[in-house]
Amino acid sequence: MAKQKLVVLTGAGISAESGLRTFRDADGLWEGYNIADVATPRAWRKDPKLVLEFYNMRRKDVQAAHPNSAHFALAELEANFDVHIITQNIDDLYERAGSTKVMHLHGEIIKMRSEKNENKLYPVLNDIAWGDKATDGGQFRPHVVWFEEQVPMIEHAVPIMYEADIFVLIGTSLAVYPAAGLVDYVKEKTPKYVIDKKIPIVDRYSNVVPVMLPATEGMAKLKTILLELSEGI
Repeated sequence: MAKQKLVVLTGAGISAESGLRTFRDADGLWEGYNIADVATPRAWRKDPKLVLEFYNMRRKDVQAAHPNSAHFALAELEANFDVHIITQNIDDLYERAGSTKVMHLHGEIIKMRSEKNENKLYPVLNDIAWGDKATDGGQFRPHVVWFEEQVPMIEHAVPIMYEADIFVLIGTSLAVYPAAGLVDYVKEKTPKYVIDKKIPIVDRYSNVVPVMLPATEGMAKLKTILLELSEGI
């Protein structure tokens, strides 16, 4: 019998428990930087060296971090479910935990691309320096989606959301669009588990099961629930 499709949409809350800061703090700063100065096309045009420096630091942070128990729980569920992770996070903690189907909506910090071509990607584990260029002559930039840029992976995520037999939302406030709008494509009858210390506003959705816990504790609880359900099928 085919495995049920378990679709998981995640945000910064799951990575926070691995020591990676959430995308935006309450003061509008991101690790001490104004977002407009480091995460927009305008910032890149104005001061590309600053942008590269900022993302070089973020790459180091990601490489120093380790997957937490929530990441490992998602990977372990692949034994019983067809698990698809759609994440707003640019770290590779899911892959390092063992998950095999991960879609990064906002790019990946361990990849880079020419500023002239967003489709050809190159692995990068060290710093990107000003003057490092691709074969097309374009300066290398991080493979991340900045504010004010299109999110090309959204159109690939929509059919996955629609096909979900079970949906899980982890660690996101549903404040960043277009990613937050993906929940609208989950079928009304599909059970929807929401894991977060602070449950986002999900009143307009049906079949919602709130799990008001941090990602690690919430995934431990959900894993037990889901495995009991799969054994009962």
